[in-house]
Formats: sequence, C-alpha cells, structure tokens
Amino acid sequence: MYLDHFQLQEHPFRLTPDFDFFYMSRGHARAKAYLDYTVVSRDGFAVITGEIGAGKTTLLNKLISELGTNTVLAHISQTQLDEFEFLQAVVSAFGLEIAGASKVELMNRLRAFLLRQLESDRRVVLAVDEAQNLSYGVLEEVRMLSGIESDKTKLISVILMGQPELERVINAPQLEQLSQRVRLRFHLTPLTDEETQDYIRHRLQVARSPRLDLFEEEAYDVIRYYAGGIPRLINTLCDMALLTAYVEDQSTVSAQDVKLAAKELAWPSFAEREARMKEAGTAPGSAASSMGHADDSPSGNGADDEVQVFSQTIEQAVENVRVGFEGLRSDLQAIERRLAEVVRRLDER
Repeated sequence: MYLDHFQLQEHPFRLTPDFDFFYMSRGHARAKAYLDYTVVSRDGFAVITGEIGAGKTTLLNKLISELGTNTVLAHISQTQLDEFEFLQAVVSAFGLEIAGASKVELMNRLRAFLLRQLESDRRVVLAVDEAQNLSYGVLEEVRMLSGIESDKTKLISVILMGQPELERVINAPQLEQLSQRVRLRFHLTPLTDEETQDYIRHRLQVARSPRLDLFEEEAYDVIRYYAGGIPRLINTLCDMALLTAYVEDQSTVSAQDVKLAAKELAWPSFAEREARMKEAGTAPGSAASSMGHADDSPSGNGADDEVQVFSQTIEQAVENVRVGFEGLRSDLQAIERRLAEVVRRLDER
C-alpha cells in the first residue's frame, strides 16, 4: 500500500529471509567467516546460535547462494525427526535413494557418495537449521556422520544453526564427544544502536528508496526501545510504522508513528519482552557462545531438564495406564454384576 507513497520499488522490511537484503553487521561478518572456513575445511564443524529473528537463516541462505560447483551441500531445516528419519533426510538431501533401505544400507550409500565426492575434489557440507530441536540421539548421529573419513581426511563438514538453547544442549555431559568435535562456535547478538540505523537504511537502499532519511532521527530511539536490535522485530515494527505514516499522509516516519505502530502490534517494550522470555527460559543471553562471550555462559543444565521432562512423561504414562486399568476394572465388575443378575434370573425360572 505504501510503496508508491514513499516511492519504494520493493517492500524493504519483508520477514522472509532474503539475502539480497542481507546486512553484514560485525557479528554477522564474523559468523559468516566461520561458515566460510567450515566449508573450506574438510573437517570443519561450526555451531552458530542466535536469538529468534537474529538473522541465522538469512546468513545460511547467504552462504548457500555463494557456494561454487566444487561444494555439495545438504540443507536440513525440518528437525523434528528421530535418528533414522534424520539419516534418511540427510541421504535424500544428497540426492541418494532411500526407499526401503535399512540404516546400514543408508550409511553405506552415504559413505560411498562421500568417497566419490572426494575423488572428484568436491567438498561436502551438512547444514542443519533450527538445530536446537534435535534430540540427543539425533545429535549423536550428527557426531557419527562428522566422523566419516577416508584413510587421510574427513569426508564431510557440519554446520549447526539454532537458538541459544542449542549451545546448552551440546554442552550436556551426554554429548561430550560431540562438544569436543566442534571447531568453531559463535553467538549472534542483537544489533547495536548504530547498526540498527545502518540496517534500516541499508534495507531502504536495497528497496531503491529515493531517500535514506525516511525515518526521522528520533524514530530510531523508539525502534530500539521496542525491537532491541533484533532484525525480525525491526522489520515488523518498521513495516507497520511505514503503513502508519502512509495512513497519516506523511512524507517521513516520526517517533510518534513508531509508537502508534507498536501500539497497533500490542507490543511491550523489548525489556519487558526479554523479562517474559527469561521467565520462560528463552531470554536473549540465557545461553551464548563460548567464544568471545564469556559473560554469557550457558545457564541451567540441559541434561537435567531433559531427564526431568522424560521423567514427567513416564509418570504421566504410568498414571494413564493406572487410570485405564481402574476404568477396565470397574467395567469388568459391572459386567460381573450384570452376569450374576442374569444367572439369578435364570435360576428363578
């Protein structure tokens, strides 16, 4: 609606990951360098974490778009899988047949494929997005895959991208071998105030805006107040602010427009959002990279959390069985009484 009004050629703040709009903050530049190194290194293993909306998927799409013909990549984004399903997904992503194959057959096919790529001097990369959803069992499968090797070299590099809890999971005692296999770790933090302004102006420039001062200076403080430097939140808020300014027939976006946009979205301040997330155990900074973020060490014990959840699941299952048996007992007793009544009446005849 507002494109013509502001003379924009594209929507500057779409939520869909689009590497054409990719903004290289200092954090994203470092994470991208780690990813590039992982691709170049045949035994690379990188873990990149970041808050929801921090730009992890866009970063991965940027990497994929730049891969040459000498690199073969399997991109897994569906991570609610068990061990066998995950292996099937990996083998299928490399273009191999999986129908009717056992786990042993899948592993043999994958190893043969990796050896063929090595002979052709191609690098092979497995990239998993939303990796925080992977179970311990699947992460152990990832470790096993990363260990596939020839006589002289590893055959596959691994990239895991996920929310901060991924770091906590990998640091669990059960996954010590996996944790030691990781070569590079990095946590994407929110954009700084300066980067937030550069980010917005960059996206306006890519959308071919005739002016980069479309947002008034005072508006940036309000954007920071509500979005906290998270790119996805910035996009949503700026999109609504542009619409608000358009409805008011204004040529620029003021601080008041941003406030009205936040009100329309029913947003709390970012500090309030962060506090709510902290209560739920998913706050920004609740887990972080062990490289360059020493003050943001992982909190809590992922292993204990999973054991507790598993224990509660078992207890609930036992309770369901108990209730089921009690219900069955009552039904049997009712049938027994009914049969006794039938027998009594037959005897009376």
